[in-house]
Formats: sequence, C-alpha cells, structure tokens
Amino acid sequence: MVPMSTHASATGLCNFVDVSPSPFHVCNTVSVQLEDAGFVRLEETDAWSTDPGRYYLVRGGSLVAWSTEHSNSGRSAGSTPDGPFRIVGGHTDSPNLRVKQHPDLQSAGWQMVGLEPYGGAWLNSWLDRDLGISGRLSVRDGNTAREVLVKVDEPILRVPQLAIHLSEDRKGVTLDPQRHVNAIWGVGNSPQSFIAYVAEREGVDPHSVLGWELMTHDLAPSAVVGVESELVSAPRLDNQGTCYAGTQALLAAVDNPTAVTPVLALFDHEEVGSMSDRGAFSDLLNTVLERIVLGRGGGREEFLRTMAGSICASGDMAHATHPNYPDRHEPAHRIELGGGPVLKVNQNLRYATDSAGAGAFALACDQAGVPLQRYVHRADLPCGSTIGPITASRTGLSTVDVGAAQLAMHSSRELMGAADVKAYADALAAFLAPA
Repeated sequence: MVPMSTHASATGLCNFVDVSPSPFHVCNTVSVQLEDAGFVRLEETDAWSTDPGRYYLVRGGSLVAWSTEHSNSGRSAGSTPDGPFRIVGGHTDSPNLRVKQHPDLQSAGWQMVGLEPYGGAWLNSWLDRDLGISGRLSVRDGNTAREVLVKVDEPILRVPQLAIHLSEDRKGVTLDPQRHVNAIWGVGNSPQSFIAYVAEREGVDPHSVLGWELMTHDLAPSAVVGVESELVSAPRLDNQGTCYAGTQALLAAVDNPTAVTPVLALFDHEEVGSMSDRGAFSDLLNTVLERIVLGRGGGREEFLRTMAGSICASGDMAHATHPNYPDRHEPAHRIELGGGPVLKVNQNLRYATDSAGAGAFALACDQAGVPLQRYVHRADLPCGSTIGPITASRTGLSTVDVGAAQLAMHSSRELMGAADVKAYADALAAFLAPA
C-alpha cells in the first residue's frame, strides 16, 4: 500500500497564513485553491446540480467543500444515496483584537481606536506589535448591501506597553480588556474617523458603509525558523494550521477515490462558543450533508442511514509539552513538535474522541505512514474544547478530536513543527480517503 501523500509544506502554510488574516480571507484563500482544482461554488439559495462533481459553498467566514464526482447514479459503492461521509472539521477564526462599533477615541493628546478582545486572546502578546486591519465591510449598493473584503497590511495600529518605570512592582502589569488594549494610530485632540479611513483605503464611499467586522493582525510575516529550519513561527496557527492541512487533505483525497464522500467543513466563531448562523452549533453542516444525499437521489431515510455510518475528524491544534513549564502537562503524555499528529482524549468530553474514533484516526495515520501522539490534559487544570463535542451532539456523527502540536496557543504569534505540517495533512487525507 502506497502511503497517502499531500502537497502540504511548511512554506505553503506560511504563505496560507500570511494571505489569510481574517476568517473571511481564509474562506477566500481556500476558495481559490479549490477552484484551481476544479471545484464549483454553490449558493445556498440556488437549486444545486445533481451531477457528480466537486463543490463548495461559503457562509460568511465558514466554508464547506465536498466531492461526489466519482458517483455514478448509484452504481458504485461511494455513490449510493446512503454512502457514508468522511468529514474533516476545523475553524477559521483565531483570538485577536477587534474594532468596536464606536472606535474613534481620544486620550491625552493621542488618536485612539477602540478595540475589544475576541476569544481567549493572550493579551500581553498583542502589546508593542505593528498591527494591520482585516475583515469585511457591509456597503450600500443601491437598495441592497454588498460585502467588501478589507486587508490593510500596513502598520497603522499599535497597543503600547506601559514603561517598566511606571509599573508598581516592575514585574509586569495586569491588563484590563476595557482600558488597556485600545490602539494608538496618531496624535491630536480631534478624533479622526477610523471607519472612513478603512473605507477609503478599499475604494469605498465612507457614507455608504452600513456595518463592519474588522480585526487586527500582526504584520510580521510567517517564517520557517530554527537552527535546522525545523519550526514554523506564525500567527493564527490555531486554527489555520488545520484549515491549510484540511484543504490539502481534501485536494489529495479527491484524487484517490474510495467508497466514501470526502467533506471539508471549516467553521467561524469556534473561539467564542460557535453559537452563530455559521458556527458549529448552526445548521450549516447538517443542511449541506442532507442536500448532498438528496442530490444523490436519497430521502430522509437515506440521510439518516448515511449519518449513522459517517465519521468526523475535528481538527484543532494541540498543546506541545512546554520546555519551561513541563509541570503543566500530564506526566507520561509528552507531546513533541515534529512527533506527528495528535489524538486528543478527555474523559469529561471536552474532546469528543472515543475508542472507535481513535481507531479510525490511528488507522489513517498508519495508512499515511506518519507517527501518532496521544494527548491528555492535566486533570487539575481546566481543559479547552473544540468543535468536536458540538459537532457530535448537533449531528449525531461519530467524532474524533485530532490536531498538530504547537506552543504559545492563543498568543499573537505561535510555534509548531515544520515536519508536522505535512504529516498532519497526510493523516487527514488518509482519513478522508480510507483504504
């Protein structure tokens, strides 16, 4: 058996991250790669083609892609109305600082932009960094509204650290998310309009702006680092590491047809609980999967049978053992950068993995020819969660939580192993196209 292989690489991940500063840009980047591989974009409001093929859709900052091209009107194992799905899930959002609805502030002679933490951002990591702006605007277009992607890759914002001489004990400061993360962008006592500035940068009449979702991003480019170039230093590895690996996995899987339908599902808003129209708690995945079954000639009965036989790998990044804080990790469960994909287990179901799911992913790693690591969180520390338990409970799908190891999770700058980029993608590809 030839191991499943993708075209994923550390430099490819760096390029992916650098052009994708927001969830909307992630979807745009993935869309371009999918269309280059023959995928066709569908709109949820349209009737969908029943012809076998490669398809995807975008709902805000979320994307679902799949292939039925090897279906043949029910005459092959993978094309029957109740043929199973193999799904790789992930999320497009990352913790950051986002622009408030009334952003124009003035303080002590400084022009300020009001920012608010999104998700569990490690606030100290955002200080003293050159920040750009990305996201989207809603713009009036006659009697309707249209969306405009925003990407300002210039150092227009900065959240300054307090000088050590002004700290009470010279050991550091406690950051108040209301008062201490607003950004400087100029001097003077007459506040400028930040939204007008952004609109004009994108060639939009400021008076036509109806709404916005804007966020900051660190401008330092991603890089392959380390004495042997064995590390990747980049923002948003949680969870663009999975978005990139999952995309590469799907592109490899569709060229290796099996008896399952491969699906990639990337959700927005995981970092804030997934409770939105496009989060993992929404109807997005269920709706798409049911419409695929209907397009194959099935009905409700076939859809339920399909779901019962399908499985989802919830992909999110995993905690590598920190060399300066080894005591914060579960003994005998060391996770290494460069050690291969990580299977995540939590007895209290912060991760959705059970033994059946673990078996499916372990077989995928074996098929891909990559090592597998197993992660358990310390029992005396609160464990984070993923879209895994949400997906399992909302869809009834058997679900397994997996990831790639990294350090500095939720920092503005994170670190992972260069070799893990391809190993993670290859494992996900083998999961999507099981032997």
